[in-house]
Amino acid sequence: MDRARLSAIAHRWHPVAAPVSGEGLHRLLDRLDPPPQGRVLDLGCGSGAWLVPLVAAHPGLTGVGVDTSGPALDAARDRAAMAGVLGRVEFVAADAATWRAGRFDAVVCVGATHVFGGPAGTLAALRGHLRPGGRVLFGDGFWEAGPSPAALAGLGAGPGELPDLPGLLAELGRAGLEPGYGHLSTRAEWDEYEWCWTGALTEWALTEAPDADREAALEAARAHRRQWLEGYRGELGFLTVVLHDRDG
Repeated sequence: MDRARLSAIAHRWHPVAAPVSGEGLHRLLDRLDPPPQGRVLDLGCGSGAWLVPLVAAHPGLTGVGVDTSGPALDAARDRAAMAGVLGRVEFVAADAATWRAGRFDAVVCVGATHVFGGPAGTLAALRGHLRPGGRVLFGDGFWEAGPSPAALAGLGAGPGELPDLPGLLAELGRAGLEPGYGHLSTRAEWDEYEWCWTGALTEWALTEAPDADREAALEAARAHRRQWLEGYRGELGFLTVVLHDRDG
């Protein structure tokens, strides 16, 4: 199966492509607090789960979301239309690592550091899009415990690929960004996210998938479930944090 299509199906039940609840998402967006007439950018926007409610909550705000996934961008445009903000938000099919369009008052990047080669590259890129004094909403994984060999195998990661939480916070500081309000995903949020990911894909495979895709989708759900339950569950953490431009 096409990877982008598989991911879009797997996120049907949990459109936020991170272990963050709806309540946590809205609290973080409130703390981001962009200017009333500002511009906001979401790099790796997926289906618009962060950008659309942010724009909807601020009538003068405009936004741009950038992603390479056609199915996710289609879902984002549908979400924007349902929220009545399609005229104030644009979704662009492009590589977030190379796309440029001026400076923004706020930049969102949650769960997409792989696009930029890790946290350091991501933070440098975000600063490049941010106007002086702007704010960033950033989310990434870290090792909460371990990592054990099983966790590394489940995530497909090397021993030094992810930091621990103090290491991640230090990386933020080196980028000239000051952590403000943050959210550490709970075990319940992780479990809800993973069960939704595997469950949505399984249900699609058994009720909607063409015969040619059915077994591939089921195997993708089984593999993901094994990687989570036998691998990184309880060891992989996730931080989502509002960052202030310290030098602005």
